[in-house]
Amino acid sequence: MLRQQGAKLVVTSDTPTDFLVASAKKTDRAGRPLFVAGVQIRKNYVSYHLMPVYGIPSLLDGLSPALRKRMQGKGCFNFTEIAPAQLTELSRLTKSGISRFAKVPLPWEKPSKK
Repeated sequence: MLRQQGAKLVVTSDTPTDFLVASAKKTDRAGRPLFVAGVQIRKNYVSYHLMPVYGIPSLLDGLSPALRKRMQGKGCFNFTEIAPAQLTELSRLTKSGISRFAKVPLPWEKPSKK
């Protein structure tokens, strides 16, 4: 799901337990690629982190009750298993979130000159 975002993201960790991606264009305050999303395999579950929901809370409008039930905090979803419908919905949320997040100005970014 995350690899399908292609040139929008760079892989920052790819291990048997972590797959993390960051923005290809945006940086954090320290100048590192800005973390966007990740999957982490834990002892009893798998966590899916999606940072765009922090910057764009409206992404969660219309989220199904089944997927909302998987939320831990604002941008983390935990799974022990995932239904096909939840996977499809999470994929749409990811694609939309990453696309829209690229346009969100960050407080430490200098405004672009047009």
